[in-house]
Amino acid sequence: NPGAAVAAVDGLIALGADAVEPLLQRLDPRNYGARAWAVRALAGIGDVRGLELLEEALASDVGPSVRRAAACGLGNLRLETLEEARRPTIRSRALEALVAGGRDGEWVVRYAVAVGLEALVRRMQPSAEENRRAAAALEALSHGEAEDTPVVRLRASMALERLLITP
Repeated sequence: NPGAAVAAVDGLIALGADAVEPLLQRLDPRNYGARAWAVRALAGIGDVRGLELLEEALASDVGPSVRRAAACGLGNLRLETLEEARRPTIRSRALEALVAGGRDGEWVVRYAVAVGLEALVRRMQPSAEENRRAAAALEALSHGEAEDTPVVRLRASMALERLLITP
């Protein structure tokens, strides 16, 4: 029942960090439906403990909607909850996964990557190199030679404008 699943995901997101460990501990990698809904919940919560699952989902999940949710989730990671020393590593992993996701074969995923990159850069104090990498990924998504879907090009261009960054 998709309606019940959406309500359950909304409830898990409302629980926030308290829902993360139970989700991760009970995740059955063979149960596609449960995994897909868990990725959506973890993406909405933004807890960094879900990083590995979000990375894996964006890189290799069979479902474009799951990859899309993972891309948004990587942009929504709440890095401020971490001690300062751990932030650069987590930020770098999320950025790397999003940059790679920009080459996904599905336009909805590439659109979500543009959204995720914008959100991640807004949430972090990127180094000059991270800023350059994010800008280059958004630039690639905003040009017709590399990206054939107009809505993806427009969303990536908007992210570049909002962030006021150049590759």
